[in-house]
Amino acid sequence: MSNSVEEFNAYRSKMNDKILADNNKIVKRIFNLDTNAFQEGVLDKKTKELLGLVASTVLRCDDCVKYHLETCYKEGLAKAEISEALAISTLVGGTIVIPHLRRAHEYWEALENQG
Repeated sequence: MSNSVEEFNAYRSKMNDKILADNNKIVKRIFNLDTNAFQEGVLDKKTKELLGLVASTVLRCDDCVKYHLETCYKEGLAKAEISEALAISTLVGGTIVIPHLRRAHEYWEALENQG
């Protein structure tokens, strides 16, 4: 299962490189804005990542959920914190979010199993 983490990151990196190689000013600015929005500020990075995770889950973006889960994992958040944030996502998003909730738990497990 940890292979899914490596596969996701390899694909994301490859495709981001291709997209950025187009040298589109708008896309580059959006990527930069996204990067800067999650930097430490008045809110700490962990809080911002949890906000990103909740928003991504409610919007049902599996790639975004994976990205934020991995960043949360790297920032040292505990499974209980992730579970609570995902519970709020499900409350706000409704039952249509449940398939994404399943995949989020599966990906968190893969992150934990990668070592």
